[in-house]
Amino acid sequence: MTPPTAATILVCFAVPEEAAPFRQAIAASRADAFPQILVTGMGAANARRGLLDTLQARVLAPKLVLTCGFAGGLNPALPRGTVVHDADPEAGLATVLIQAGSRPGRIHCATRVATTPREKAELRRTTGADVVEMESAVIRQLCRERGIPSATVRVISDAADDALPVDFNQLMTPDMKLQFGKLAAFLIRSPASIPGLLRLRRHTLDAAQRLATVLAATCQALRT
Repeated sequence: MTPPTAATILVCFAVPEEAAPFRQAIAASRADAFPQILVTGMGAANARRGLLDTLQARVLAPKLVLTCGFAGGLNPALPRGTVVHDADPEAGLATVLIQAGSRPGRIHCATRVATTPREKAELRRTTGADVVEMESAVIRQLCRERGIPSATVRVISDAADDALPVDFNQLMTPDMKLQFGKLAAFLIRSPASIPGLLRLRRHTLDAAQRLATVLAATCQALRT
């Protein structure tokens, strides 16, 4: 297989906030070719739809697909900002990702946001995973069915002992979109949650920047 170049890599994120620092990083590199970025929306159904639509629209299939974004920590030894990956052997990324600052780990794909340390501890006990997220399993499966090497690269935005300030599962539409009206109503009823939300925003911004650094270094290594 011809090694992937920047132009033949598809990098998937669930939400724009995950992708923004990486967009900035590759734009600042002034390279002749950039990886394609796909924002699918949250959850397995949106990830499946977004990837299938993109693959059908392309003349040539990508040579590598990366499914990236935030993850909840399950392994208590891993702090916020840790980047964890799981890659197909044929992707040839193991050494590149480690050199870029990621570490190999086990990644569990769930159907809901893990919001409490107790819930995360139970997932750790039952799955043995290091982190949890919601999109990568379906993306990786679609890639395997089409013979496209793929890898999951995720950054811990909330550690195993972090409780989220809001149960985001209660604020989602059936198609996994955040209902900002419900969030506003919740904050009016529970203003004490606002400082926690602001901390979470800082943590996610820092995590997205850390992920962008790893992904940019990975793409640069594949370009050379």
